[in-house]
Amino acid sequence: MEAVTQALLLQADRDDPALGARRAAAGAADPFLPLSAKEAAASEEGRQRTLTTLLEKVEGCRDLLPESPGKYLVYNGDLVEYDADHMAQIQRVHAFLMNDCLLVATALPSRRGAYRYDALYPLDGLAVVNVKDNPPMKDMFKLLMFPESRIFQAENAKIKKEWLEVLEETKRNRALSEKRRLEQEALPRPAPAPPESTNPFDEEEDEEEEEEPSAEEEVVDLSLEWIQELPEDLDVCIAQRDFEGAVDLLDKLNEYLGDKPVSQPVKELRAKVDERVRQLTDVLVFELSPDRSLRGGPRATRRAVSQLIRLGQSTKACELFLKNRAAAVQTAIRQLRIEGATLLYIHKLCHVFFTSLLETAREFETDFAGNNGCYSAFVVWARSSMRMFVDAFSKQVFDSKESLSTAAECVKVAKEHCKQLSEIGLDLTFVIHALLVKDIKGALQSYKDIIIEATKHRNSEEMWRKMNLMTPEALGKLREEMRSCGVGNFDQYTGDDCWVNLSYTVVAFTKQTMAFLEEALKLYFPELHMVLLESLVEIILVAVQHVDYSLRCEQDPEKKAFIRQNASFLYETVLPVVEKRFEEGVGKPAKQLQDLRNASRLMRVNPESTTSVV
Repeated sequence: MEAVTQALLLQADRDDPALGARRAAAGAADPFLPLSAKEAAASEEGRQRTLTTLLEKVEGCRDLLPESPGKYLVYNGDLVEYDADHMAQIQRVHAFLMNDCLLVATALPSRRGAYRYDALYPLDGLAVVNVKDNPPMKDMFKLLMFPESRIFQAENAKIKKEWLEVLEETKRNRALSEKRRLEQEALPRPAPAPPESTNPFDEEEDEEEEEEPSAEEEVVDLSLEWIQELPEDLDVCIAQRDFEGAVDLLDKLNEYLGDKPVSQPVKELRAKVDERVRQLTDVLVFELSPDRSLRGGPRATRRAVSQLIRLGQSTKACELFLKNRAAAVQTAIRQLRIEGATLLYIHKLCHVFFTSLLETAREFETDFAGNNGCYSAFVVWARSSMRMFVDAFSKQVFDSKESLSTAAECVKVAKEHCKQLSEIGLDLTFVIHALLVKDIKGALQSYKDIIIEATKHRNSEEMWRKMNLMTPEALGKLREEMRSCGVGNFDQYTGDDCWVNLSYTVVAFTKQTMAFLEEALKLYFPELHMVLLESLVEIILVAVQHVDYSLRCEQDPEKKAFIRQNASFLYETVLPVVEKRFEEGVGKPAKQLQDLRNASRLMRVNPESTTSVV
């Protein structure tokens, strides 16, 4: 490369011997003396020809670098590129530094001295950072160009120093030339002289116009150093993930230009800044994407959310924050181990989900305190998250055909955790009811069918005999069970020793029905009122119709008296207990149960029939 440069300079001297003599004399006397206009033009022409000669050896850059009179080569050399994360050598490159951009090319192994285009970076968006030596990694520097950064290694410390100095100097010269251009454009241009008029009234109008100053005469001073360096400083802040610093710079600029007129230089500056704002927004959006690490809880998103809000992107910040938290909650639920005991798993599931929902709500309230319009989006998100929770809940509780008592305990746990949200003024109880009503209806009807089938089976084997519990312990246990069912006068149905003056079928029906009612009341909410009431009526009808049918079909007087005693127990003891417990659990009486108790015969059957009709 140096040989080519020298050859071109010698060729210029041969073309104009006088120019060569003057250049030699000027160099001998004082190498820093300015060249004359002709000499400067010749030097400029030589640098452009050198740039053209060098770039002819780079494939693929001819269309990217259109020839312009002001573009020339400043510096070039070989470098080695390293991976920024693992510091592994990637490739050997050749860099061409021009007065307005940096061209990076890779060597072609098949052609010596030839290169292929790799990248082109304008100096306006390029930041140079020195990399401290950390043997064996030394003589390196980093180039920051949003959204990427590249690390290069020079041949030695001297060349590295030259690269750093010439890059900074070229960037500085570029900024100064841009500053001078903006100052020239900002200068008010003299208006063309109006043609002379012979109308005497025009003079009066001109005097009036001169008295009214135009607002356009105000010039916006963009020559301040911090304004000139603003685009580059924004690039550095974005590359170094200093989001707060970048937004502070934007706020400072907006405050400075707030009451200034919009001139052409201001528009150009705004265009450059708007591009950086888009880049900053993209980075912040990526920070909130679910692809990033979800660890750290809701507070980990506060930094990106707050800066997006400062940029006027509240809606986008709200949307991305909620998407991030939805992914985090879903991941936490998926990572739960399904334990052998369903109730244990539901306890863990409710703790994970409702704790995450509560933390998200508090963080949302902190981040979006001044944006009331975003709260409706949070409520919609909470509802969709609740649907995800109910899917996991139902799959474990209802799809696995757990017993009604287990399902009731699990629903009770979920309701208790849901009430915790009232601490922040959020009530989702109605949501969980609406989402669970279908599964709970199915569970109630399924358990009702099981009780009916079991009662029918016992009825088919009914012999209408008194129960003999054999031991006082068994009799005491039965008394306790009936007392827990609400039957307080059970002692009047007990006989001598361990006898009970009731049929086994009626006692078993009483215990099963009361257990069903207790578990169903744990699951109860208004949407389930009719389902529960109809299920109870169907269950009671099976037992009552069987007693009624047996009473009319039995011919033995002793057995008939025993059947009447069982019927009296059902009508006068069991049905009032069921009615009372239902009213306590629901809060209002059930007319259907009252009618059922008051009727002596609920269904007329053919007295001559020998089969039970239900």
